Amino acid sequence: MKGASIKVIHRLAVFNAAATVLLLIAGGLVTSKGAGLAVPDWPTTFGYNPFLYPWSLMVGNIFYEHSHRLIASAIGLMTVVLGVALYLKEPRAWVRALGAAAVALVVAQGVVGGLRVVLLEQTLAILHACLAQAFFALAVALALFTSDGWRGDARKEEIAGAALLQRLALVTTALIYCQIVFGAFLRHSGELLWLHLFFAAAVSLHVVFLIARVLMRHGNLPALARPVIYLTGLLLFQLSLGFGAYVAKFVVALPAPAADALRTGHVVVGALMLAASLVLTLRLFKFFAPARSAGAAAVALSARGSGVSA
Repeated sequence: MKGASIKVIHRLAVFNAAATVLLLIAGGLVTSKGAGLAVPDWPTTFGYNPFLYPWSLMVGNIFYEHSHRLIASAIGLMTVVLGVALYLKEPRAWVRALGAAAVALVVAQGVVGGLRVVLLEQTLAILHACLAQAFFALAVALALFTSDGWRGDARKEEIAGAALLQRLALVTTALIYCQIVFGAFLRHSGELLWLHLFFAAAVSLHVVFLIARVLMRHGNLPALARPVIYLTGLLLFQLSLGFGAYVAKFVVALPAPAADALRTGHVVVGALMLAASLVLTLRLFKFFAPARSAGAAAVALSARGSGVSA
């Protein structure tokens, strides 16, 4: 695989992940404004080819819903291009498989979103929100896997407590996604608030554990320290947004622009938390291994010197 092709594919993967944040913002605004059914047909838009719908008619909630569809179509096309590029140029079979999975997921996401309009099923709206976050996580992973630093079999650095950190980061990522799922239930049905709050507390606790473990013991490792610092800042911002969104939904009627910004921001920052935790988890498993005891290290060194595999 030529160096130029590697760089182009990586840049495309990074751009796809970044552009998906814009799609999450657009989708969040659609839900926050209750604009999900502003365009009552699919895959057409009021009978028009969606790409030919007149801009002059994109007013009010139609603007938010139709813009969301157009951005989603662009992301879908970009994901297909990325998947084809990986299939043609990527030597690692598992990365090619992830590219194919991304294409399948973005297609499924579009179909679920369209069926939600046609069938008027609230469950499909919840599934659509959950798939969006899963696709974003996969897009971020592909951006990471296509980077120069991820290629080849780099020697793992041995650090104390690596296994514990790996498990902690993996559980934190899973908890963040669970919180996102129950947040989708809350946004679309007004139900399961207690589960969303429970997982918010669990995520906060696990992030605190990660902060303490990484910064106190491995603060000199940028590959670990940076995503933990980002995750910490995002958590604090997310808690503030969540409190504001709760007040706007259940306590005080805030002005519509403020309430929409709080709710949409809460969704997007949750996605960024998922991405930061995922990157930390993947780096831990890729680049770090548990430190061996002095005795085990001596045995391994002796075996290596005698030509015996450790």
